[in-house]
Amino acid sequence: MVPTCKMCDKHLLGEHVEIHMFVGTIKKGISIDGYIKNDLLEPKSIYLRHEEISKEMKKRGFNHKSPLPKISFSSTTIKKHINHKVNKKKSYDDLLKRCKNCTKLKNNLFSID
Repeated sequence: MVPTCKMCDKHLLGEHVEIHMFVGTIKKGISIDGYIKNDLLEPKSIYLRHEEISKEMKKRGFNHKSPLPKISFSSTTIKKHINHKVNKKKSYDDLLKRCKNCTKLKNNLFSID
């Protein structure tokens, strides 16, 4: 849930792949408890997030041709976690600690809250 403009190409594309993996997991009825526990997934925002990432990919000249399949938000896999919110500040801080390229994109006036 880090703003897409603050992510390097590697992390932008990586999150795009992860979103497709999350949807596949949900469609198969596999538990997403671990993703929630590790604060990696905000179920209600999955389609909006994919759209944000797709737009940023196109803006950077990447070719995006992978629409996100529909999932049921009433499935038992997702239902109990539907309102989970990712800690955006923590996610951004973690990213900056791990990636020098994302750190280069940091704007001192930027606020994650």
